[in-house]
Amino acid sequence: MEKDKVPQDDENLLEGKTKIVQYAIDENGNYIKVLSSGWEPENIALTQAWEVINKKIDTIKSQVLSNKLSPLAYYIEKNMMDVTMLSQLTRIPKRIIKKHLIPENFKKINQNNLSEYAFTFNISVEELINPKI
Repeated sequence: MEKDKVPQDDENLLEGKTKIVQYAIDENGNYIKVLSSGWEPENIALTQAWEVINKKIDTIKSQVLSNKLSPLAYYIEKNMMDVTMLSQLTRIPKRIIKKHLIPENFKKINQNNLSEYAFTFNISVEELINPKI
């Protein structure tokens, strides 16, 4: 792609705050880096991906509100994690995390685990226990 043909879509999802590096050919035939604000197909794909993510978060949110899942499930989904990733970050075994996804078990979590979860999600223990969703 030539330098002057690098896409600069005005509908950039990142609202112009971030540019993407594209490689293009300059007038001498050399590859150079050119900043791009994105292009329509990329923006469409990103929009669709965020719609799927937000739909999953809404589903988990409703399950937390109806007491089918603990607030831990909401924060796992909101932070785009899974049980394995959370286990690796907190060093809490996966089987324990899975138990904590059950509301009755979540109410019995010890302070150390609550603190570890809160730290990992960058929230307070109070927000973890009583999420504002």
